[in-house]
Amino acid sequence: MASITLKDLGVALGAPLFSDLTLSIAAGDRLGIVAANGRGKSTLLRCIAGTLDPTTGDITRSRGLRVGHVEQEIPAALAAIPFRDAVRGALPADLAGSEGWRVDLVLDGLAVPEALRDRPIAALSGGWQRLAMLARASVTDPDVLLLDEPTNHLDLARIAQLEGWINALPREVPVVIASHDRAFLDATTNRTLFLRPERSVVFALFYARARAALAEADAAEARRYQKDMKTAQQLRRQAAKLNNIGINSGSDLLTVKTSQLRQRAERLEDAARPAHQERSAGTIRLSNRGTHAKVLITLADAPVTTPDGTLLLRTGKRFIHQGDRIVLLGRNGVGKSRLVALIRAAIEAPDMTGDAVKATPSLVLGHSDQALSGLADRDTPLATLCRRFPLGEQRAHALLAGAGIAIEKQSAPIGRLSGGQKARLAMLVLRLTEPNFHLLDEPTNHLDIDGQEALEAELMAQEASCLLVSHDRSFVRAVGNRFWLIENRRLTEVDGPEDFFAAVAEVAG
Repeated sequence: MASITLKDLGVALGAPLFSDLTLSIAAGDRLGIVAANGRGKSTLLRCIAGTLDPTTGDITRSRGLRVGHVEQEIPAALAAIPFRDAVRGALPADLAGSEGWRVDLVLDGLAVPEALRDRPIAALSGGWQRLAMLARASVTDPDVLLLDEPTNHLDLARIAQLEGWINALPREVPVVIASHDRAFLDATTNRTLFLRPERSVVFALFYARARAALAEADAAEARRYQKDMKTAQQLRRQAAKLNNIGINSGSDLLTVKTSQLRQRAERLEDAARPAHQERSAGTIRLSNRGTHAKVLITLADAPVTTPDGTLLLRTGKRFIHQGDRIVLLGRNGVGKSRLVALIRAAIEAPDMTGDAVKATPSLVLGHSDQALSGLADRDTPLATLCRRFPLGEQRAHALLAGAGIAIEKQSAPIGRLSGGQKARLAMLVLRLTEPNFHLLDEPTNHLDIDGQEALEAELMAQEASCLLVSHDRSFVRAVGNRFWLIENRRLTEVDGPEDFFAAVAEVAG
């Protein structure tokens, strides 16, 4: 029996986010929800959780159903509360004392170190904050679990751990996951809902297969529409020809026949449904000014250290060539970020880095980090572009609109933009910089799947030279053509990322 049933559900915020959605969520379901940034995934989860009323339609929940909902944002009220107490606070007041043992059981299941359990939520990393919210939902022993972008801020080890945790849940507990992480969806779901303003589509398949099935269904619908419209045009031409003959001959029969043909054409046109056209959340384009240099960066057994001088690794003799798309692999804390910072310094301030790291003088750097630190929250998108680049306001407005930032948001503080809009603004700045070498730290953070695929396509089409760090396995597999692994304080080149991914998953399991 279904735990939750949605019938003709719709939410409109000016324009419809989704409409006429009919869906059942039952035991055994691991449902992935896929849509572009700002297209209703979080809204749908809130409707299912009962914290938001839909505009139209009905939701039926089994009697006494307990819903665990992990939202994207951390409630401000929890910031100063220790991890363990924040989880305990999710229990009903009458159970917090007698059932407190559940808290440590959940924290043990999520491998939360003892040292973190008494630390305030605000003092935790973004990844541990996400797991704290997951623990709060889990401790209530929910009948249905709703997860909104659960892999945000998680490293590969924590993502693998989360996958294992979800897959170990009792099958009678349905899980609904809104996510842009394609590999995570493939590993944890068995159904996929493509949420659309009209005619949302669900497949009893994990994401990769569902995406292929969706493409086939959309193509078939486009062919049907074109066929129906062609038939309608033929009927109208026949009607027009008969109408002329009927007028000249005065035949009532031909007049009736003309009317019948027109009615058939109208019925076909009314029933024909154009294939779904996804509205772009904003274009992503890159540029590559090129360089004649074959070797872009030389690492001469460079030492990579912490700020206090502790050695993290030595690079050995390494070269970055034009056209290399190098993925930097390694667990947290091994020195990936410090190596990226060292290479950045060698490009931007070569006199300060010595001979251990040398960049060709013709390099122009395009840099983006996961915190999007190059964008100031108090600045505006329009001012950011006009100050950095010789564009003029009219051109800047057009570029921002193309990147998915509406005119009313172009002069508002960047801090008010969504994560997806900030990411697209960062990509626009990167494009206008016209680099010939990219340093990209978690570039797919906050990008929806269309944005991720657009970034992948641009890096390939522009033949961009880059060094990148990413926890997005699908992105790494699609983009990388060389792979450097940091392990045991050494930087080594490996054939691909799969052995590293498997090793991380094995330890997490």
